[in-house]
Amino acid sequence: MTNSAPLDVNALVIVPQRKIGTKIMAAICIILLLLLARAFWKGDIAWEYVGQNLFTRAVLAGVGNTIIMTFCAMIVGIVLGVIAAIMRMSDNPVLRSISVGYVWLFRGTPALLQLLLWFNLALIFPTIGIPGLWSIRTVDVMTPFVAALLGLGIQQGAYTAEVVRAGLLSIDKGQMEAAQSIGMTKLRATLKIVLPQAMRVIVPPIGNETIGMVKLTSLASVIQYSEVLKNVEDIYYVNSRVIELLIVAAVWYMVVVTVLSIAQIYIERHFSKGWGRRDASAQQAANQALVGEAG
Repeated sequence: MTNSAPLDVNALVIVPQRKIGTKIMAAICIILLLLLARAFWKGDIAWEYVGQNLFTRAVLAGVGNTIIMTFCAMIVGIVLGVIAAIMRMSDNPVLRSISVGYVWLFRGTPALLQLLLWFNLALIFPTIGIPGLWSIRTVDVMTPFVAALLGLGIQQGAYTAEVVRAGLLSIDKGQMEAAQSIGMTKLRATLKIVLPQAMRVIVPPIGNETIGMVKLTSLASVIQYSEVLKNVEDIYYVNSRVIELLIVAAVWYMVVVTVLSIAQIYIERHFSKGWGRRDASAQQAANQALVGEAG
């Protein structure tokens, strides 16, 4: 028998698998993107009109109104969503039924339909108010801004309710039991103990909903709310530069969405402190501490 030298594992060379398919797919994607860019550059697009209208007063006003509507509708949606989620988890069957009905109704109808219903509410209720005390014409109250705010905000509340409920259910029931054992009511424990811990689960989908709301505000142009798409349409009705003005709107939507996406990253990091995978140094220190305790 011959004595063979021991195998040195560290001397082995790891040969990565050749991923030919992914390289071919990447090359195809690059080629398609270049062809698309070339088509836009060579197409019948007057790019000077894009630059001229990018910072006009009407476009900037529309961008501002889009941002205002986005945040106002999300505030309404988050408030309604939290209330509806807490009602859904209540022991009272009446509150649970109201929450279920609210989510079912406003998730089941299109956002555009809700905007039109609110904007034309005066056809059903010519006046609103307290009978015998005061009243006001509905058409004076239901402006495009109010109609868009109610339509987008109430519908958003139905989606947010399910997001918040999922976040609350992700927290162990022991948290609620421990809070109630020291005398806290169920509502107070939910708001003070469970909800702050659930924010780690709630924030990412709410951030996505906020980004979606930026684009959803474009529906408000149907009811004459002066957001960016509505103002862009007013401009290209005059100069007939449709594609150029639509590109202007697309640029501003991308700018707003990019800023919100960056903000979402930092907000998620804030609420995810103490969760997730540790870094290498922290993990090594923890392992050494465990070894020391075991010794």
